[in-house]
Amino acid sequence: MSQHADPLAHTFSIVARDPHTGEMGVAVQSHAFSVGYIVPWGESGVGVVATQAMSLMDYGPRGVASMRDGISAPDALARLIAEDDGRDVRQVAMLDASGRAAAHTGSRTLPAAGHLTQPNLSVQGNILASPRVWEAMHQAFLRTGGPLVDRLVAALVAAQAAGGDARGVQSAAILVVEGRRLEKPWTGRIFELRVENHPLPIDELARVIELRKAALALARGQQLTNEGHFEEAEIHLDRALAIAPDEMQTRFWVAVAHVAAGRTERAMTLFRDVFAAEPHWAGLVPRMVRAGRLPEEPALIARILSRSQASG
Repeated sequence: MSQHADPLAHTFSIVARDPHTGEMGVAVQSHAFSVGYIVPWGESGVGVVATQAMSLMDYGPRGVASMRDGISAPDALARLIAEDDGRDVRQVAMLDASGRAAAHTGSRTLPAAGHLTQPNLSVQGNILASPRVWEAMHQAFLRTGGPLVDRLVAALVAAQAAGGDARGVQSAAILVVEGRRLEKPWTGRIFELRVENHPLPIDELARVIELRKAALALARGQQLTNEGHFEEAEIHLDRALAIAPDEMQTRFWVAVAHVAAGRTERAMTLFRDVFAAEPHWAGLVPRMVRAGRLPEEPALIARILSRSQASG
């Protein structure tokens, strides 16, 4: 591997796979700016990588490329480590779509440094308060239920509670990809979120994850509405509202979907709430008509806009 100025990513991270859904993910926190730019890499149906310590970012794209070519995560990591003259200051974990995991902690990484690896899971860290940090990540992930994204966050929370990065906190990131290989792999990135600089980066990461969940629910509800599956769509639209009740953008688009489904009264209530909180949304209504997202029905549009007056 070519040598160049290596970005510092002293940190703790987890790579994991849900054997039921096949989803794979990386989650990380560090006292380093924009750790999400350096550490997490992955591709749907292929695998995920975390490259950290005196990080050589090549491990990310090259590791993913190797796994895409059918090389197992342990073999891919071993090959890349063998080529790297700086291996002693690296920490890398890889996980492939079959759940094979491998990790490397170089002999000159800053203590406390180490990793725990098993099928479908690897936790690792360097410059940590103590070995309890990666042990806490491991146990938290195993004992937490629910979707992979929630289990990854639980591991970060546990790591921080055990002392985390010895220097403190600054940034965090998460990447979750689908388990199936897709013709357009970039469409399989379910969660790809970064907190670049924040006094409570894991809390902030958890917050934006919930917003992403709402966006996913909204998108599914809109899709089902467009397909005419209104009853099923309503389940997802209601979920979006429940996850992000204070997001007026979510309420606006849910209202538009309810208009398409013929649920006019429900839509009017939502429009009223949106216009009361953020009046500028009313100005979008005529544009929605021109774009074909709301029907060209003057009486209906006038009624929607009257919600703005009612809210005032």
